[in-house]
Amino acid sequence: LTEDCAGCYIHAGHRLVSAVGIKDQIIIETADAVLVVPRARAQDTKHIVEQLKARGRTEATTHRKVYRPWGDYEGIDLSGRFQVKRITVNPGGTLSLQMHHHRAEHWVVVTGTARVTRGDEVFLLSENESTFIPTGTRHRLENPGKIPLELIEVQSGSYLGEDDIVRFEDNYGR
Repeated sequence: LTEDCAGCYIHAGHRLVSAVGIKDQIIIETADAVLVVPRARAQDTKHIVEQLKARGRTEATTHRKVYRPWGDYEGIDLSGRFQVKRITVNPGGTLSLQMHHHRAEHWVVVTGTARVTRGDEVFLLSENESTFIPTGTRHRLENPGKIPLELIEVQSGSYLGEDDIVRFEDNYGR
């Protein structure tokens, strides 16, 4: 929504953005940040990125929503010892057979059907069902269905970095 604005570019991806009485501004809202800059200084945005990097902010290198060959995931919450993600696996999509040294995972299916490999077990989970993947356990998530699989993943442990993945099998050559 705008009132008495001229020469502005306003892009809102997730929240309502309103502006009143501004001129020649660029306003960009995404899930993880809001940028407000005069049009004449748009090229200076790179200085903000440099500051983000210098402060170790993840926004400099990682978006909240990350796309993968099998679907995507979105970071919902992150603290010292836990992380919550919304994961969407495309029909026929398969994540790596993998293991983590420093974290456990809880999965809750929101929509669709999940085929879960946990250690030597393979089983299906439907809407409103869940499972626990202990630290150090080989596991895989697949979508055998015809609709996208959506689930909530809660990770907990001493280290939650994306590099704590040991892949045993991967359909995408990673």
